[in-house]
Amino acid sequence: MIIYLHGFRSAPASIKAQAMLRHMTERGLAHEFWCEQLPVGPKDAIALIETQIARCRATRPELAPTLVGSSLGGYYATHLAEKHDLKAVLVNPAVVAPLSLEAYVGEQTNLYTGETFQFTHDYIVELRAMDVATITRPEKYWLLVETGDEVLDYRDAVAKYAGGRQTVLEGGDHGFSRWTDYLDEILAFSGIFPR
Repeated sequence: MIIYLHGFRSAPASIKAQAMLRHMTERGLAHEFWCEQLPVGPKDAIALIETQIARCRATRPELAPTLVGSSLGGYYATHLAEKHDLKAVLVNPAVVAPLSLEAYVGEQTNLYTGETFQFTHDYIVELRAMDVATITRPEKYWLLVETGDEVLDYRDAVAKYAGGRQTVLEGGDHGFSRWTDYLDEILAFSGIFPR
Protein backbone atom coordinates (compact mmCIF):
# COMPACT_ATOMS: atom_id res chain seq x y z
CA MET A 1 0.00 0.00 0.00
CA ILE A 2 1.03 3.58 -0.64
CA ILE A 3 0.47 5.77 2.41
CA TYR A 4 0.58 9.29 1.01
CA LEU A 5 1.38 12.07 3.49
CA HIS A 6 0.55 15.57 2.28
CA GLY A 7 2.39 18.72 3.31
CA PHE A 8 1.69 21.64 5.62
CA ARG A 9 -1.50 23.54 4.68
CA SER A 10 -2.20 20.83 2.11
CA ALA A 11 -4.83 18.10 1.77
CA PRO A 12 -5.76 14.86 -0.01
CA ALA A 13 -7.07 17.14 -2.78
CA SER A 14 -3.51 18.24 -3.57
CA ILE A 15 -2.27 17.92 -7.14
CA LYS A 16 0.28 15.20 -6.31
CA ALA A 17 -2.08 13.11 -4.16
CA GLN A 18 -4.82 13.25 -6.79
CA ALA A 19 -2.39 12.43 -9.61
CA MET A 20 -1.16 9.38 -7.72
CA LEU A 21 -4.71 8.25 -6.95
CA ARG A 22 -5.70 8.60 -10.63
CA HIS A 23 -2.58 6.75 -11.76
CA MET A 24 -3.18 3.88 -9.36
CA THR A 25 -6.90 3.74 -10.18
CA GLU A 26 -6.08 3.41 -13.89
CA ARG A 27 -3.93 0.40 -13.01
CA GLY A 28 -6.56 -1.25 -10.81
CA LEU A 29 -4.69 -0.29 -7.65
CA ALA A 30 -7.00 2.26 -6.02
CA HIS A 31 -7.36 -0.12 -3.05
CA GLU A 32 -3.59 0.21 -2.49
CA PHE A 33 -3.73 3.98 -1.93
CA TRP A 34 -4.38 5.76 1.39
CA CYS A 35 -4.38 9.51 1.89
CA GLU A 36 -6.40 11.26 4.57
CA GLN A 37 -6.44 14.79 5.91
CA LEU A 38 -3.71 14.86 8.52
CA PRO A 39 -4.40 16.62 11.81
CA VAL A 40 -2.57 19.92 12.33
CA GLY A 41 -0.82 18.63 15.46
CA PRO A 42 2.23 16.49 14.60
CA LYS A 43 1.60 13.96 17.40
CA ASP A 44 -2.00 13.54 16.25
CA ALA A 45 -0.89 13.19 12.62
CA ILE A 46 1.63 10.49 13.53
CA ALA A 47 -1.00 8.62 15.57
CA LEU A 48 -3.40 8.58 12.61
CA ILE A 49 -0.70 7.36 10.21
CA GLU A 50 0.48 4.68 12.65
CA THR A 51 -3.07 3.36 12.88
CA GLN A 52 -3.05 2.91 9.10
CA ILE A 53 0.41 1.28 9.16
CA ALA A 54 -0.86 -1.23 11.74
CA ARG A 55 -3.97 -1.90 9.61
CA CYS A 56 -1.79 -2.57 6.56
CA ARG A 57 0.48 -4.94 8.43
CA ALA A 58 -2.48 -6.84 9.84
CA THR A 59 -4.24 -7.28 6.49
CA ARG A 60 -1.19 -7.78 4.25
CA PRO A 61 1.82 -8.84 6.32
CA GLU A 62 3.80 -10.00 3.27
CA LEU A 63 4.18 -6.45 1.89
CA ALA A 64 4.91 -3.54 4.18
CA PRO A 65 3.36 -0.22 3.18
CA THR A 66 5.50 2.44 1.53
CA LEU A 67 5.33 6.02 2.78
CA VAL A 68 5.23 8.79 0.19
CA GLY A 69 5.67 12.16 1.86
CA SER A 70 5.64 15.63 0.36
CA SER A 71 7.21 18.57 2.22
CA LEU A 72 6.13 18.23 5.88
CA GLY A 73 4.78 14.80 4.91
CA GLY A 74 8.38 13.89 4.05
CA TYR A 75 9.46 14.85 7.56
CA TYR A 76 6.74 12.61 8.99
CA ALA A 77 7.66 9.82 6.57
CA THR A 78 11.28 9.89 7.71
CA HIS A 79 10.29 9.61 11.38
CA LEU A 80 7.93 6.73 10.62
CA ALA A 81 10.27 4.92 8.21
CA GLU A 82 12.93 4.82 10.90
CA LYS A 83 10.50 3.80 13.65
CA HIS A 84 8.70 1.09 11.66
CA ASP A 85 11.42 -0.03 9.20
CA LEU A 86 9.51 1.11 6.11
CA LYS A 87 10.45 2.37 2.67
CA ALA A 88 9.89 6.07 2.07
CA VAL A 89 9.69 8.26 -1.03
CA LEU A 90 10.38 11.86 -0.06
CA VAL A 91 9.26 14.67 -2.35
CA ASN A 92 10.90 18.06 -1.65
CA PRO A 93 10.85 17.09 2.05
CA ALA A 94 10.89 19.59 4.90
CA VAL A 95 14.18 18.38 6.36
CA VAL A 96 14.35 21.09 9.01
CA ALA A 97 10.62 21.38 9.66
CA PRO A 98 10.90 22.71 13.24
CA LEU A 99 12.97 25.62 11.94
CA SER A 100 11.22 26.28 8.65
CA LEU A 101 7.74 26.20 10.20
CA GLU A 102 8.49 28.61 13.07
CA ALA A 103 7.56 31.47 10.76
CA TYR A 104 4.07 29.96 10.38
CA VAL A 105 3.09 29.99 14.06
CA GLY A 106 -0.35 31.61 14.22
CA GLU A 107 -3.47 31.39 12.11
CA GLN A 108 -3.08 29.55 8.82
CA THR A 109 -5.36 28.57 5.95
CA ASN A 110 -5.47 25.19 4.25
CA LEU A 111 -4.66 25.81 0.58
CA TYR A 112 -7.19 23.23 -0.64
CA THR A 113 -10.07 23.26 1.85
CA GLY A 114 -9.97 26.96 2.76
CA GLU A 115 -10.31 26.06 6.45
CA THR A 116 -8.37 28.14 8.96
CA PHE A 117 -6.41 26.61 11.82
CA GLN A 118 -4.00 27.63 14.57
CA PHE A 119 -0.41 26.44 14.27
CA THR A 120 1.16 26.72 17.73
CA HIS A 121 4.60 26.71 19.39
CA ASP A 122 3.61 23.41 20.99
CA TYR A 123 3.53 21.89 17.52
CA ILE A 124 7.10 23.06 16.91
CA VAL A 125 8.11 21.25 20.11
CA GLU A 126 6.33 18.10 18.87
CA LEU A 127 8.18 18.33 15.55
CA ARG A 128 11.53 18.67 17.32
CA ALA A 129 10.78 15.53 19.34
CA MET A 130 10.35 13.42 16.20
CA ASP A 131 13.44 14.66 14.37
CA VAL A 132 15.68 11.99 12.86
CA ALA A 133 19.26 13.22 13.12
CA THR A 134 20.68 10.55 10.79
CA ILE A 135 18.88 7.95 8.71
CA THR A 136 19.99 4.41 9.55
CA ARG A 137 18.82 2.49 6.47
CA PRO A 138 19.51 4.71 3.43
CA GLU A 139 18.58 1.91 1.02
CA LYS A 140 14.95 2.32 2.14
CA TYR A 141 14.77 5.95 0.98
CA TRP A 142 14.20 7.58 -2.38
CA LEU A 143 14.58 11.35 -2.48
CA LEU A 144 12.93 13.37 -5.25
CA VAL A 145 13.87 17.05 -5.30
CA GLU A 146 13.87 19.91 -7.75
CA THR A 147 16.55 22.57 -7.42
CA GLY A 148 14.01 25.33 -8.14
CA ASP A 149 12.11 24.64 -4.90
CA GLU A 150 11.16 28.16 -3.79
CA VAL A 151 10.21 27.09 -0.24
CA LEU A 152 12.98 24.72 0.91
CA ASP A 153 16.67 24.36 0.11
CA TYR A 154 17.00 21.08 -1.77
CA ARG A 155 20.65 20.79 -0.65
CA ASP A 156 19.53 20.11 2.94
CA ALA A 157 17.64 17.05 1.71
CA VAL A 158 20.50 15.85 -0.52
CA ALA A 159 22.82 15.92 2.50
CA LYS A 160 20.29 14.33 4.88
CA TYR A 161 19.53 11.36 2.64
CA ALA A 162 23.10 10.71 1.49
CA GLY A 163 23.53 7.07 0.58
CA GLY A 164 19.89 6.66 -0.44
CA ARG A 165 18.49 6.76 -3.94
CA GLN A 166 18.31 10.37 -5.10
CA THR A 167 16.69 12.06 -8.06
CA VAL A 168 17.79 15.69 -8.21
CA LEU A 169 16.24 17.63 -11.09
CA GLU A 170 17.22 21.09 -12.27
CA GLY A 171 14.56 23.79 -12.09
CA GLY A 172 11.03 22.94 -11.04
CA ASP A 173 9.37 24.15 -7.85
CA HIS A 174 8.20 23.12 -4.39
CA GLY A 175 5.22 21.32 -5.90
CA PHE A 176 7.64 19.04 -7.83
CA SER A 177 6.55 19.82 -11.38
CA ARG A 178 7.65 16.48 -12.89
CA TRP A 179 5.72 14.33 -10.41
CA THR A 180 3.76 12.29 -12.97
CA ASP A 181 6.99 11.17 -14.68
CA TYR A 182 7.87 9.08 -11.62
CA LEU A 183 4.61 7.41 -10.59
CA ASP A 184 5.31 4.01 -12.17
CA GLU A 185 8.80 4.00 -10.65
CA ILE A 186 7.34 4.77 -7.23
CA LEU A 187 5.00 1.80 -7.56
CA ALA A 188 7.94 -0.41 -8.53
CA PHE A 189 10.03 0.90 -5.62
CA SER A 190 7.17 0.07 -3.26
CA GLY A 191 6.76 -3.46 -4.60
CA ILE A 192 3.16 -2.85 -5.74
CA PHE A 193 2.26 -4.25 -9.12
CA PRO A 194 -1.11 -4.64 -10.87
CA ARG A 195 -2.75 -7.98 -10.14
